[in-house]
Amino acid sequence: MNRFLARCALIAVAFCQAIPAFADKPNVVILATGGTIAGAGADVAKSATYQAAKVPVDKLIAGIPTLADVAQVRGEQVFQIASESFTNEHLVTLGKRVAALAKQGDVDGIVVTHGTDTLEETAYFLNLVVHTDKPIVVVGSMRPGTAMSADGMLNLSNAVSVAASQDARGKGVLVTMNDELNSGRDVSKMINIKTEAFKSPWGALGMVVEGKNYWFRLPAKRHTMNSEFDIEKIGALAPVEIAYGYGNVSDTAYRALADKGAKAIIHAGTGNGSVAARVVPGLRELRAKGVQIIRSSHVNAGGFVIRNAEQPDDQYDWVVAHDLNPQKARILAAVAMTKTQDSKELQRIFWEY
Repeated sequence: MNRFLARCALIAVAFCQAIPAFADKPNVVILATGGTIAGAGADVAKSATYQAAKVPVDKLIAGIPTLADVAQVRGEQVFQIASESFTNEHLVTLGKRVAALAKQGDVDGIVVTHGTDTLEETAYFLNLVVHTDKPIVVVGSMRPGTAMSADGMLNLSNAVSVAASQDARGKGVLVTMNDELNSGRDVSKMINIKTEAFKSPWGALGMVVEGKNYWFRLPAKRHTMNSEFDIEKIGALAPVEIAYGYGNVSDTAYRALADKGAKAIIHAGTGNGSVAARVVPGLRELRAKGVQIIRSSHVNAGGFVIRNAEQPDDQYDWVVAHDLNPQKARILAAVAMTKTQDSKELQRIFWEY
């Protein structure tokens, strides 16, 4: 009996000693939405030909056993779709779930796995509407996990590491791909083949190497805790569409989008958000009918639209998107117009966010 009691005592001591080590690890929740990071190809040679959104989140987590060394990780399957099929409704649903988790005391960081096609839009949306200083990290991959040199495993490992880290707090939504730490506001998909597909026109915030973060700059624009927008007060986003500028363009697309109910149209212009002379009268007519006209640029490496330089924006009562590309401008307009329809207020928002 004495030996039995002694053995029980030793087990109890060992158990109690293990609890603090386990409890000290941060708690990270992975919200899975599908995409290439959850994709599968027919064989290892298929890195660009595959089916997205096939692998559930529990298998993604099980495939990286070292995650347990970094944090206590659990997963939720929010969606299982290719990201080109993301809608405003998906954004709102995801945003509300992220916000709810961020309020929980037992959650230290959140990772969102996402397809790369619209990853930048979701990252910027969360950056605008979730009020928390806890790390929110959006991550994807350019190759499915079945491919040679697949990048998803390392990207996800880095994302969990960043979400679990104290020094990532308060920096807004982050995107961790190809060892880089980018702001969800700035980063965009620049190419659809290479693993270094995601770049920020103003440079990365830092690097994550072997689980350690190295920071070089901080976001300058308003985000998360300092945002005036709150996902808990948003039921639906405003209908905002994008029309593309190019040589020989007409106003047909702009008018069609307005006829279908768009409350704002992002003009994805050339250069400095240029508007062809033959399109100007149509856009002025739409503005007179209450449709917001927002000039952006489709220059890939970072279009920067200067107000009243290419067009007399004050005279036409148009808004400029500053340095936001068309797809990010759409996100900001769709969020901002849940609060205001005033063009001057919209312009202020585009300068600040």
